[in-house]
Amino acid sequence: MNPIIHSIKNRANHRGWIMTQTWEHLLFAHWAIPPAVIRSMVPDALEIDTYEGSGWITIIPFMMSGVRLRCLPPVPFTTTFPEINVRTYVKVGGRSGIYFLSLDASNPWITAIARKWYRLPYFEASMNFQKCKGGIEIDSRRVKSTDQTERFSAAYQSCSDVFYAQQGTLEYWLTERYTLFCECTKTKRIYGANVYHMPWQLQNATVQIRENTLTEKQFSLEAPPSLTLYSRGVQSIVWPIQEVREEGCVVW
Repeated sequence: MNPIIHSIKNRANHRGWIMTQTWEHLLFAHWAIPPAVIRSMVPDALEIDTYEGSGWITIIPFMMSGVRLRCLPPVPFTTTFPEINVRTYVKVGGRSGIYFLSLDASNPWITAIARKWYRLPYFEASMNFQKCKGGIEIDSRRVKSTDQTERFSAAYQSCSDVFYAQQGTLEYWLTERYTLFCECTKTKRIYGANVYHMPWQLQNATVQIRENTLTEKQFSLEAPPSLTLYSRGVQSIVWPIQEVREEGCVVW
């Protein structure tokens, strides 16, 4: 049996997940940002989550693969594609999670469905993602932007042995998150969805960012990242999105 499915079955309330995805060759590029700067980019209903008083923005390029709905086979030519997430860290009703500022992907079918179904700010991008002898190379340009200024180009690789983040550390706080929150652009209501995967196997990483304008319209990330991590990847299980009530997001 697949290890993650076995782990799910050992949980008290494993029912209800609807999708599986595999995330591969991830770079976690983290920047410490004043919470006041992040506040203007996040809905008022979401509390900015901080670590030792600092807010954080993370850019994550990776390869998405194995996307399929539960009990259904993968759809040919739609399940493997590169993606770049820009996210920050929030809390709702005491539940810590992530809030996506943007998600760029090269699959127009996925971007359209995810925007409508999960209310996530997906954008179609022209992307080149390849494994090289020295690590990973990625180049991305958003194709339906009015001025096509949202670009990201970088090379990254691991530079340490594999480790698991220990609870209480910044690495754990940034990576071990299992709830996403989003806002419906029409109703302004807050929604949440839970995910599950095995703990991240992390490595320290080196990165050369050649161009990064993904956040340029809100603020500039000109300085090098405060922390960079790499992971070979995980298989994840995704639950359906649901509206967040006053008591917070229903969790499994």
